[in-house]
Amino acid sequence: MPPKIISVHSFRGGTGKSNTTANLAAIFASEGKRVGVIDTDIQSPGIHVLFGVNEDDIKYSLNDYLWGKCEIQQTAVDVTAALNSNPDNRLRIPAGGLIYLIPSSIKVGEIARVLREGYDVGLLNDGFQNLVTQLNLDILLIDTHPGLNEETLLSIAISDSLAILMRPDQQDYQGTGVTVEVARKLDVPNMVLIVNKTPTSLDFNEVRERVAATYNCTVGAVLPHSDEMMTLASAGVFVLRYPDHPISQMLRRIAAMLLA
Repeated sequence: MPPKIISVHSFRGGTGKSNTTANLAAIFASEGKRVGVIDTDIQSPGIHVLFGVNEDDIKYSLNDYLWGKCEIQQTAVDVTAALNSNPDNRLRIPAGGLIYLIPSSIKVGEIARVLREGYDVGLLNDGFQNLVTQLNLDILLIDTHPGLNEETLLSIAISDSLAILMRPDQQDYQGTGVTVEVARKLDVPNMVLIVNKTPTSLDFNEVRERVAATYNCTVGAVLPHSDEMMTLASAGVFVLRYPDHPISQMLRRIAAMLLA
């Protein structure tokens, strides 16, 4: 299988985008794949928390690459051993499987600099391709910034697959429609919708049919609100902690669809 670039996006924040990205990474790595996860949500980075990465673990961040301080492969943090050594995780990543995290800076001053000065978005495209080559990746997952901006459009445009997260909420219905239309204009080969945090009081089949009909797009899963997910509170990767949970099974099906 040639390397694949998969973007995970949502029009609004709070949909569980970073959680889903981390879980997909763990699923792919548990299948023996070499996976890179890049946090391009530079203004509000967060996926590092799920992988147990703190500031002391980060020598170089994506910000440093964008400001010409290092090569992008120097920003990669191998989180595989840390995940496997976590005694609370019931699923282990086998030999051959790897997860590299390319974090954005979590330093307040560097986030402020991005907001103030911006960066050359064109460098991201080169960076994505170099990561795949230099780290010999099977899959590069891009955790995007919510909404649509220049960085997000670039990420979507170069992706082999796009996962779009939404909640069964009227604002999400409108915003997701914009994202789907943009993705179609950019000729994304494979697009999968994920309805997340769905109240269990709703009819899930009805939600699936409504979303599929609204966007004329494949719905990978309608994921329920989960007490276990909420209790975990981003302190770990759900599919590693609860590999037999129905949500984990649904996420595996989504992962397979994104590689189709």
